Amino acid sequence: MGERAQPQPLSRRRFLGHAGVIGAGIAAGGALSACGNAMAPAASGPDAAIESQLVPFYGRRQAGIVTPVQERLVFAAFDVLTPSRAELTATLKTWTGAAAAMARGELIPGVTDPQAPAPDSGEAAGLAPGNLTLTIGFGPSLFDSRFGLASSKPAALAALPPLPLEQLDPAYVGGDISVQACSDDPQIAFHAVRNLARIASGAVSLRWIEFGFGKTSRTSPTQATPRNLMGFKDGTRNISSSQTDLLDRYVWTADGSGPAWFRGGTYQVVRRMRMFIEAWDENDLADQQRVFGRYKLSGAPLSGEQEFDTPSFAAVDEVDRLLIPANAHIRLLAPEQNDGMHLLRRGYSFSDGVDPESGLLDAGLLFIAYMRDPQQFVTLAGKMGNDALGEYVRVVGSGLFAVPGGIQEGQSWGQGLFE
Repeated sequence: MGERAQPQPLSRRRFLGHAGVIGAGIAAGGALSACGNAMAPAASGPDAAIESQLVPFYGRRQAGIVTPVQERLVFAAFDVLTPSRAELTATLKTWTGAAAAMARGELIPGVTDPQAPAPDSGEAAGLAPGNLTLTIGFGPSLFDSRFGLASSKPAALAALPPLPLEQLDPAYVGGDISVQACSDDPQIAFHAVRNLARIASGAVSLRWIEFGFGKTSRTSPTQATPRNLMGFKDGTRNISSSQTDLLDRYVWTADGSGPAWFRGGTYQVVRRMRMFIEAWDENDLADQQRVFGRYKLSGAPLSGEQEFDTPSFAAVDEVDRLLIPANAHIRLLAPEQNDGMHLLRRGYSFSDGVDPESGLLDAGLLFIAYMRDPQQFVTLAGKMGNDALGEYVRVVGSGLFAVPGGIQEGQSWGQGLFE
């Protein structure tokens, strides 16, 4: 007997298309033959639906920054294990191909050999991409003596100084490389990071990872403002993708400044902020609203009536008390109180079970922000020592990464850095 031909790998998009055809046939009363294995061509309907959930991987900027914030996140920091510059470059090239395929709604390409591990772990087969984006950044430690990159390090890419509310756990600090995977489907985001870690095993290792289950900011004027785990709307005054003047001034690095590989990039600050939810839940509503400076239900500033009313920090009540207290969160961090300064935030809520020492929830906010200069963040974070919110949060994890601009098809992540 002749050798059996091996079936060709099936992309997620083709899989979903076939599934749509099969489902339509069943709904119409059709039956599938138990002995037949042929699959009809994908219908245009399912493919069109999948296309609407694709975010372009290539472009001037990396996706996942001004992209409308998706529902779920997996954020990972990696350490580079290999001492070889060539192997690291090859790893980033492999990662790029895999990331581009996953962003297209496809399985990771490769030769399928039953006697070897599959090129893709498979848990994303049959799932729509959910607007998957993958965003890469490079930490200060990557620019040490290992790979000859010291002269290419951006001047502002240095360890953040000590800041208020920190009780840093080394298990959640730093990393040579960051990967931010966002999708509307948590399994898609998990699949992306899992497979990047898997195909680079031996060259890199996971340093720390966090799973975000609820977005806490918006980057599109069409998105509703989400709520954080304290129950308040979060990101009301965040920069929108349509505010290109603010993006150019406060998010993207200036052309002609810094190393060539970083032009058009941005800095990414990540902070794992644990919330003392149990203590917060015992606080009365009026005090909670004074802590934030906003009404809990509507999101309006205490000086206004609607969520998007500009706060009046001079407004007082009938006995001349400030409507927005001096230590309210929105007062201390408002652009009006900080020379107009903004950050682009796209954080997520997290919950990692129960703290075995306290018996309390290990939950909070994975704060992620993008900015032209990390000093923007340092200035704002320095004010948190006087913030009424500080009674209920501690910063237990931290990272700073340089996120380069986007790439074109045929280029690889980090190519400009290593050339």
